[in-house]
Amino acid sequence: MKFGGTSVADLERIRRVARLVNAEVQAGHQVAVVVSAMAGKTNELVAWTDGSGAAAQGLAASDDEYDVVVASGEQVSAGLLAMTLRNMGTPARSWMGWQIPIIADDSHGRARIDEIQPEKLGAAMDAGEVAVIAGFQGVTRDGRIATLGRGGSDTSAVAIAAALGCGCDIYTDVDGVYTTDPRIESKARKLAKISYEEMLEMASLGAKVLQTRSVELAMAYGVPVRVLSSFVEPGEAPGQGTIVCDEEEIVEKRIVSGVAYSRDEAKISLFGLPDHPGVSSTIFGALADANVNVDMIVQSKARTADTANMEFTVGKRDAQRAVDIVRSVQPSVGFEDVQVNDDVAKVSVIGVGMRSHTGVAKSMFQALADKGVNIQVISTSEIKISVLIDAAYTELAVRALHAAYGLDQL
Repeated sequence: MKFGGTSVADLERIRRVARLVNAEVQAGHQVAVVVSAMAGKTNELVAWTDGSGAAAQGLAASDDEYDVVVASGEQVSAGLLAMTLRNMGTPARSWMGWQIPIIADDSHGRARIDEIQPEKLGAAMDAGEVAVIAGFQGVTRDGRIATLGRGGSDTSAVAIAAALGCGCDIYTDVDGVYTTDPRIESKARKLAKISYEEMLEMASLGAKVLQTRSVELAMAYGVPVRVLSSFVEPGEAPGQGTIVCDEEEIVEKRIVSGVAYSRDEAKISLFGLPDHPGVSSTIFGALADANVNVDMIVQSKARTADTANMEFTVGKRDAQRAVDIVRSVQPSVGFEDVQVNDDVAKVSVIGVGMRSHTGVAKSMFQALADKGVNIQVISTSEIKISVLIDAAYTELAVRALHAAYGLDQL
């Protein structure tokens, strides 16, 4: 069972979580619980590290002491939940990442899990004790705390479930995965099941329900994941939530399962690039060396002979850094100009049914054209189509595409 920050935001919500955990214990289950920091706490801790002057020295996102500070929020949640369970008469104890241990690499602030050694954890659970685990954190091989990146408690939970050989219920502030954001489209429907691949695309394209790396782990190790609402009491019908599973377990394949969007986009445009081998390698090699993630890429012939124009997208926070990096290679590459536009949004349709159905792109482009939405950049994969549009049209585009594929009639 995993509970996010809003689920443990205060003592009353922690008591509700304890009642949900206790209900599973009373049903005869062995239980491991992963908790996030209380809502807003990690942001506060990050701000403290910034205020210490670390950010000015370039340390905040990678320093091992940064991880010591920001990992403390989960420690508080784990201790409070374990105490609450004990007060209810349920044997429980808290576990930090280093106590299990969860072995991670030394990429502080964005570490990846190398292995989990669950023997001590499993023995405590076999003895009837609820294991309350601080999410988001592991320990390096030389004994330093390492955090797994924002949203890393989801990754912790799925990794621990894989190590223990069990499923993973992720309790959050929504009762499942929807066809799109219900705040934008009131006709959004909850999906009973969604494939790992679809969920991975939705998570990477802007859906905030699950963290991308947790879905990757679940798919790699075949961990069944269920998304449920934590805002229920034991005995109330929580609904079945949404099960994230292998595509083969979904009997009725939908052509399109969901519409996702992201406003965290910036478009970089390069004009007058020399049209010969090695130019793209130089540009994107420099961006990769600086850990700038590039998404959509389009290149086209320019009007001037032997030149091309190129557009690509990065996250908004990386936009200025990307422009600076591109300008640093301008003398060796020899392009004419670079421009940035961060008033854009990416809207995507996702569905495993695209593999075997034609006309998905036509329907998307027609729906957007009917609403007067201009497409700036297009990117596709086997199960998704993404377009970059003016940010002002985001909600209009989401609603139009949701209707175009009949997602309001599931």
